[in-house]
Amino acid sequence: MTTDAADTQELIEEPPPGGSRAGRLRASGERLGRRFGAPLALYGTVKLIGLLVFLRLLAYSGTYRTNTPRYGGGAKPWDVLGSWDGWWYLDVAARGYHPALTPMAPLGPFTMEQNSVAFFPLYPGLIRLVSEVTGLGLYGAGMLVSVVASFVAAAGIFALTEKVTGSRRAGVLAAGLWAVFPAASVQWSVYSEALFTAFAAWACYAVVSRRWFAAGLLTLATGLTRPSAVTLIAGVCLAALLALWRREGVVGSGGLDGGPDRDSWRAQRGPVFAFFAAPLGLVGYLTWLGFQLHDFRGYFTLQEKAWAHSFDWGANAFKSIQGLLLGRYDYLFPYPTEDLVGLAVLMSLPILVLLLLRLRPPAVLVVYTLGTLAMIILSQQMFGTINRFVMPLFPLAIPLALALRRMSRGQAVALLLILGALSGWYGGYAIFNLGVP
Repeated sequence: MTTDAADTQELIEEPPPGGSRAGRLRASGERLGRRFGAPLALYGTVKLIGLLVFLRLLAYSGTYRTNTPRYGGGAKPWDVLGSWDGWWYLDVAARGYHPALTPMAPLGPFTMEQNSVAFFPLYPGLIRLVSEVTGLGLYGAGMLVSVVASFVAAAGIFALTEKVTGSRRAGVLAAGLWAVFPAASVQWSVYSEALFTAFAAWACYAVVSRRWFAAGLLTLATGLTRPSAVTLIAGVCLAALLALWRREGVVGSGGLDGGPDRDSWRAQRGPVFAFFAAPLGLVGYLTWLGFQLHDFRGYFTLQEKAWAHSFDWGANAFKSIQGLLLGRYDYLFPYPTEDLVGLAVLMSLPILVLLLLRLRPPAVLVVYTLGTLAMIILSQQMFGTINRFVMPLFPLAIPLALALRRMSRGQAVALLLILGALSGWYGGYAIFNLGVP
């Protein structure tokens, strides 16, 4: 990876000893502001521009007035942000789970009634908690959780990019780039992607920093948030095994273990903890669900028969791509505009992956990125949802950020602001109103 000496200048000074508690807190706040202020300001500005364009397009079209609240409708344009999957998350937050595998008369590929247990528990649980604590309605609580989580994710993407590139400017730009990823509007909606990305980004940062206990706990949390956590779990477990094999020193809760320690259990317990803790969230939820449904494949049965999601070795993706290229919309769940955006995204992925691999990133990023892409391409689903499933792939922002770093600060910011406005269409309106997010 490249190094920028000016960018790696230490920005955080050690707090002076002594002083009042209020003074220490103020000093800590100032240090955090100096470190994260720029990336979060850039992310928030770019994201806000995209949201405003998205809402303006919704208001101009007016289709939200005729759509049902469950499927892209509502009394106001912003109600659309709580529809589609958001409806399910709000339902879980309000009523909890009622696990069941209920057959129904076949309707196309659907042979089973949809059930809320397909949506993992941590995000709706936080919605309920925030609603109880703040007095907000469930929709407002869901939006608050997503927006706060998106800023935590942007901070994690900044910290990770700065760590692996040695460039603060690249980290700031990576945070801004994440605001214009495909399906960027989902970051500020009642969807779990922002929360998942926050946990995943900081888990990867913890791995790269050898903070194994934090890495294990954060990865555990991703497994309670989305099923796609399986690729992050694989990456963290592989990184932990590599650390044990190399007998690397780790950063524990108390400080730096100063180097290789071939005999000390203390130096190795962090990777061991991360290896065993990482899968507990995902395995725990699926095990609980298996008992509730009396079928330990119940989640996968529900995905296949109620949502038409299954592993098909890429057959559906191939047929969808073929149909799009030939102008024949004869594949499963065609949404031409959204699908064309997805096709453009899919075509760009090999280039971005090669640029990322050229930088020789840490193993956890390689496994997470390649594994997630394999899951996307080799599974049957609505083709347009590629846009949303790619959105948590923040490692792809790293080579783009390094490329933007060559521009002047003003040029890079102007480009991101323009992309932010455009994302209101391709990352918002095209998926919420012209397709299914």
